[in-house]
Amino acid sequence: MMKAIWQFSAVAAAVLVTIAPESATTAAEPLPAPASVHDGQHDFDFVIGTWKSHVRRLQKPLTGSTSWIEGDATVSVRKIWNGRGNLEEIELTTPAAHLEGLTLRLYDPQARQWRLYWANASPGVLTSPVSIGEFRDGRGEFYDQETFDGKIILVRHRFSDITPKSYHFEQAFSADRGQTWEANWIADITRAKDEPIAPSLSAEDRNRDFDFNIGHWDVELKRLTNPLSGNSNWTDWKGTGEIAPVWNGRGSIAEFEFDGPTGHLQGVGLRLYNPEAKQWTINWANSRDGVIGVPIVGGFKDGRGDFLDIEEFNGRQIFVRNDFSKITPDSCYFEQAFSGDNGRTWEPNWLMTFRRRK
Repeated sequence: MMKAIWQFSAVAAAVLVTIAPESATTAAEPLPAPASVHDGQHDFDFVIGTWKSHVRRLQKPLTGSTSWIEGDATVSVRKIWNGRGNLEEIELTTPAAHLEGLTLRLYDPQARQWRLYWANASPGVLTSPVSIGEFRDGRGEFYDQETFDGKIILVRHRFSDITPKSYHFEQAFSADRGQTWEANWIADITRAKDEPIAPSLSAEDRNRDFDFNIGHWDVELKRLTNPLSGNSNWTDWKGTGEIAPVWNGRGSIAEFEFDGPTGHLQGVGLRLYNPEAKQWTINWANSRDGVIGVPIVGGFKDGRGDFLDIEEFNGRQIFVRNDFSKITPDSCYFEQAFSGDNGRTWEPNWLMTFRRRK
């Protein structure tokens, strides 16, 4: 799927209603009501808040090992898109290591499934593949296919024993196409507070390039209707931006909402810094399907942020550029542009002016 920052659907999803004509003769018994389809967009509401977790990690999965490492973790989870997504931050300490990570969970209302994306603070990159699944009968199961020690395996994430004050989590691997499963990460989680830990900028070992964007913004948007078509029709939108730190400032999460001529748009951007590569990655998704694609990569120089990736658009491979400029304490400017000729020429298609909300 196209993951240029703002490729939201321009037309709201259509709802088709078929009304059958009334029969001349009434049946003796009414037809049974259709089974209701489960809407799972609030299935993860139980995780919002701050938690304490006791974790057991299998040292060498799929080797026959029975050696486990135990540790304790703090887990904080906040809502995104009013609950149709959430961001979980975990800080785990064991005798072997200290780990900071996050899971971004986004709901696809069409598939009625959740996608779970994971990142470790050390490389600062959102991983792929992605676990996909849903909740049934009070238990959530999510699966993906990964490469582990040179072999392709199945991975399962399971949430169970859910109460208002606790739940159980288990990660398991299968090397035999799901016939047998070996658990390698087991966590028992108990609630500490109903509210998540407040975002902060307390970490000292971090890059500060995106600090200017932290806060609450009013945003004016100009959007090109049909990029790379010769079209010059622009539409005007108004909205808000809410940008908060993650990992105490080593990254940030940006939520946007816009209203305009064709409806309501919601998007989220997860910005993570890779200290070794000295690069930022920006991972974009919209609430229409909750899918994150190829990250756009770059950094800041002389007060300007430049980010680039290569994506598919209308069946063609194109270059996509995101720029942040005109940065002041209370305003900034953003431009997305496409290039259909490998970067020789660029056509802007998404322009945002940020003004800090007082």
